[in-house]
Amino acid sequence: MKPNTGWEQQLDGWLAPFVQALGRKGRDKWASLYMMGLLLPGERKSLEPMSARVAPDDEQQLHHFIATSKWDTAPVEHVLCEKVDALLGGDDAHLIIDDTGIPKKGVKSVGVAHQYCGAVGKKANSQCLVSLTLAREEIAAPIGLRLFLPESWASDRKRRKETKIPRGIGHQPKWRIALEEIDRVISSGVRFGDVLADAGYGTCGEFRRELTARGLMWSVGIISTQNVYAPEASVEMPLSPKVGRPRKRAVASESPLSVADFIAKHGSFRTVTWRHGTKGALSATFAVVRVRPADGPAASNMQHLPGDPVWLVCERRTNEDKYYLSNLPPTAAKRDVVRSIKARWACELAHQQLKEELGLDHFEGRSWHGLHHHALFTMIAFAFLQELRLHENKYAA
Repeated sequence: MKPNTGWEQQLDGWLAPFVQALGRKGRDKWASLYMMGLLLPGERKSLEPMSARVAPDDEQQLHHFIATSKWDTAPVEHVLCEKVDALLGGDDAHLIIDDTGIPKKGVKSVGVAHQYCGAVGKKANSQCLVSLTLAREEIAAPIGLRLFLPESWASDRKRRKETKIPRGIGHQPKWRIALEEIDRVISSGVRFGDVLADAGYGTCGEFRRELTARGLMWSVGIISTQNVYAPEASVEMPLSPKVGRPRKRAVASESPLSVADFIAKHGSFRTVTWRHGTKGALSATFAVVRVRPADGPAASNMQHLPGDPVWLVCERRTNEDKYYLSNLPPTAAKRDVVRSIKARWACELAHQQLKEELGLDHFEGRSWHGLHHHALFTMIAFAFLQELRLHENKYAA
């Protein structure tokens, strides 16, 4: 993505509501300089090299604005949500939940731990940010990046103090952080048709139930060992014995199967084309069937009872089949279910651009506030470039 001629003038107008949300006079200068540092060419987008390019005499002030000051991100995030919703929001948009890893060499940066890092494809010393991305067709823009705090950090008073982790911030599973972020963007008026997530989130039955409780449509990845029932499975209360304690727990009318076994028994594969890209039709082989996940209350045999009916999708791949659940309506076309599932790729491209073009992973500070300030400004810069891109495409057409 490259800004067009005169983008500097457009940037001032774009930044105006963000500057107002910062709430204190004088911050407009540093906000503008930091944005310029992120947008201008340069191999590193950390504070020192950016300051050398855009504010060589003001490095300390720029450092204070991003890394030391504790200004509240919430009003600025609200403006970002409004801006991105105006660009991409609607019933045909997707809200994509994922996380992105930032490799780190040291142990002092807030939240750093030996954990899975997608950037290197294995466990590594890294920070992990839970991300929310709004996408429509091939256009996407991140609207949320929140640090996952490992348990070892949450209980370490010394490290909390050194990195200025706010009171009330503790360890939470990533899916719980994602739910809080979903609530935040909904309250900011972001419009979308469904929520998408990979198996790191979709495997959690409570996460799926919480999405449904919010009245949201969702399509999520799961693992092959997830148990499901046939759609006609029912829940029954067994007869109590004449002698002994009465039965208090219901049982399912049949035994569950893993999704892998269920597809092997009931699935029928066919080629589905979900979109036409620049290189032609995008298609693959899928089986799509109705099931009831085993995520209801525990039965008397300690197996979980059937939950609400959903779609089970298996994508046949050369090395490994991939499985998904979706609560799109039972009347939905199978191609629409597949199209929803495959839209998740947009967040991976957005993460790549945030890092390669805007330096999301270049921040060298250690504090909670500094990391989230930097991450927020990379998202603002990304959204600005997307607006320029959509403006250029509109007039090119």
